[in-house]
Amino acid sequence: MAAISAAYVSSLAVASSLSSSRSSVNGVAVNVTVLTKGSVAKRLHFNCRASGQVDSSNDNVAAPVSRRLALSLLAATAAVSSRVNPAAAAYGEAANVFGKAKKSTGFTSYTGEGFSLSVPSKWNPSKEIEFPGQVVRYEDNFDATNNLSVSILKTDKSSIKDYESPKELLKSLSYLLGQQSYTGETDSEGGFTDNQVATAAILETDVKEVNGKTYYYISVLTRTADGDEGGKHQLIYATIEGGKLYVMKAQAGDKRWFKGAKKFVEGAVNSFQVV
Repeated sequence: MAAISAAYVSSLAVASSLSSSRSSVNGVAVNVTVLTKGSVAKRLHFNCRASGQVDSSNDNVAAPVSRRLALSLLAATAAVSSRVNPAAAAYGEAANVFGKAKKSTGFTSYTGEGFSLSVPSKWNPSKEIEFPGQVVRYEDNFDATNNLSVSILKTDKSSIKDYESPKELLKSLSYLLGQQSYTGETDSEGGFTDNQVATAAILETDVKEVNGKTYYYISVLTRTADGDEGGKHQLIYATIEGGKLYVMKAQAGDKRWFKGAKKFVEGAVNSFQVV
């Protein structure tokens, strides 16, 4: 910043002296000192004369510089010398003041033990352990109902295809959807059968090939009798690699699902890859 101020003040001082009067500038040599990058002083010499008063009879005299041209040269010199070095520009770079605006995707990258995924940027790490083999869990800052987790389980299967279908896989992972803890008698109401307070409906299943690996995808809507979200959308994405079953699960409440949460839950699941 000192370099900018010195160059700016010097250019203003010279500009003022050049434009004060024609007689005071004509034929006067002007020395200008500016601070350039690295705080190294440079002295610039200008021989200024009023335009239109050039003595062409003397061939040994260097062509004079008009006041307008001198001012232009000084302005250009000040602009070049005022470039801030990388250290001085650190603040501007961090604040992205001098660069193009960065496009926000709404996700941050996460790399774990043999896998990677994109996590919604407004979700925070959670220490809660929900499932066996869980290695990471994130939840929405605003509503913990929206969350994701990754679990790694040992398996004797060599490929996810050893499960006949995504539905067959879901049978072994049903605990991911939550268990009915109430065992008393209830009436049939609200879409629930007698003595049942929770339901799960499979909305979609798929088999995907990504970078030579097969993944099973399952979308489930679960509902509980006392739920205030209208249910939960739960997405499960799984594959097998090196004798390990990798399970990615992400969910959001039904109401928030249609208010923007769907984008982040599906984005996180679709980004999941086992390396």
